[in-house]
Amino acid sequence: MNLSRRHRLTSHVETGAMNDIMFFLMLFFLIASTLVNPNVIKLLLPNAKSSKQVMKQPITISVDAAGMYYVNKKPVNPAMVEPELVALVGTAPTEEQPTVVLRVDNSLNVQKLVDILEIGNRLKLKMVMATQAQQAAGK
Repeated sequence: MNLSRRHRLTSHVETGAMNDIMFFLMLFFLIASTLVNPNVIKLLLPNAKSSKQVMKQPITISVDAAGMYYVNKKPVNPAMVEPELVALVGTAPTEEQPTVVLRVDNSLNVQKLVDILEIGNRLKLKMVMATQAQQAAGK
């Protein structure tokens, strides 16, 4: 009976290398997630209870807190927003025109948003306002 106890096998798994691998994976994903941000203009967007994502390659019009206008990340004079949109959209039919995404800082006067919406209305463009999704209370 003593012999059976001496030859008992035990299993053991080394996890030291797994800790290193998990650390490097976490580091990689943290660095990659900070580099993937397509919008480099800092804005505080207004909140919305629902959100809809646009799948086509949209034209982005941004207005930051200082009142600077950007069309597809390119700084533009406010008077030149309409000619810039005409140049980007061209003479494509309404069905084929890209959607224009408005990214307006929430601290700005509403008149700047209305001015851009009037330009879009004159050019018969589909315009969508970008917002931040608001978390439901209690979740």
